[in-house]
Amino acid sequence: MTIHIKPFFDPDTATFTYVVSDVSTHKAVIIDSVLNYDPCSGRTSTKGADEVISYVKEKNLKVEWILETHLHADHLTAASYLKEKLGAKIGIGARIQEALAFWVPIFNTAKDTPVDASQFDELLDDNQVIKLGDIDIKVLHTPGHTPVCASYLIEDVIFVGDTLFMPDIGTARTDFPGGSAEVLYDSIQRILSLPDETRIFTCHDYPPEGREASYLSTVKEQKQKNVLVNTSISRTEYVALRNKRDEGKSVPKLLLPSLQVNLRAGKFGDPENNNIRYIKIPINKI
Repeated sequence: MTIHIKPFFDPDTATFTYVVSDVSTHKAVIIDSVLNYDPCSGRTSTKGADEVISYVKEKNLKVEWILETHLHADHLTAASYLKEKLGAKIGIGARIQEALAFWVPIFNTAKDTPVDASQFDELLDDNQVIKLGDIDIKVLHTPGHTPVCASYLIEDVIFVGDTLFMPDIGTARTDFPGGSAEVLYDSIQRILSLPDETRIFTCHDYPPEGREASYLSTVKEQKQKNVLVNTSISRTEYVALRNKRDEGKSVPKLLLPSLQVNLRAGKFGDPENNNIRYIKIPINKI
């Protein structure tokens, strides 16, 4: 075994954060971190991120990367906080610039949300390879849920964000701006073209009653059992099924806070003249 994977689960947002480390060099990457946030009070907490930091220190790891699989609409990222504490670089798919071009005008936050994405340390291109100690991380752009989505292939493991869920749940929704069921199907086929034994780690799980939250499947299991994209379902059938599921779907409860914070790589923007920072909620726009 050359890598070790430690999952952390945030039950409030059903999010899995992963610390992946190179066993030989003790270098590590954090994927899809969570900043705890109470939308009723507007209060944040670093409880989940601090658990990750404690683990990193306990295992004497050196975090080189804090990676995002996409622009999350269901939780706030702790990327900037983790960077401050651990010194790692923040990376995200290069198509984040498309999301910035769409959302920054809606929030009217150009003064503190750079549309060139300079708030991220590296914009990752499709098929780009970055290093985790002595190990390669290959970036695969897997859009469809959002244009920004990227998956991270490390040896025989791939971290897919929201692109694929557990087989009994299916796939990500595609009704967000820039989303496409056709594009998502093609992205999923790219993942499912990997060897059958490739392990797939998801960012979220919304289990049916009686099943605990899970995060791990394989390419073979997905091809055989996924309720939306198994090998017996055609592209046309998938698109119809996905679009039907998305009809009339409500937006995630943390959509607006998450987007404007995550567009800044986890920061809350500049304080106003009373030295207070605010989350903006555009009225009748979304």
